[in-house]
Amino acid sequence: MPQTFLCDTPEATRSRARELARTLASPVVIALYGDLGAGKTLFTQALARALDITGPVTSPTFTLINEYDLPGGGKFFHVDVYRLHDAVPEAMALGLEDLFDEGIVVIEWADRIRPLLPDERIDVYFEHAGEDRRQITIQDHRPA
Repeated sequence: MPQTFLCDTPEATRSRARELARTLASPVVIALYGDLGAGKTLFTQALARALDITGPVTSPTFTLINEYDLPGGGKFFHVDVYRLHDAVPEAMALGLEDLFDEGIVVIEWADRIRPLLPDERIDVYFEHAGEDRRQITIQDHRPA
């Protein structure tokens, strides 16, 4: 069942990311959906911090995929498919699907590659809710 939260500060968005981080076990795909400026990168940065990634976590808008080591082993991949022109074939050519079993994979603009996403994933929807407010809906498609 989806959970919806109203976040009226960046800290509230970070808090939701920290809560989600407590439920994660690798491998997992987290698909992010929302307009520009909706909070996807902020959420991803907070998720990475909650997973004890200490270095800078930057948007991979031009590099497409940023890879980080998780303390204790494993990988955290931050993917941004916004700039792909023919997103599904280009993502396939990049080997994006190979990452799905390699660690925690967070994908911004996941709607652009929906056919490639695994059935068992977490969807996070970001919507502007006026002023600096965001509505965040999290739907977990992993088995209970």
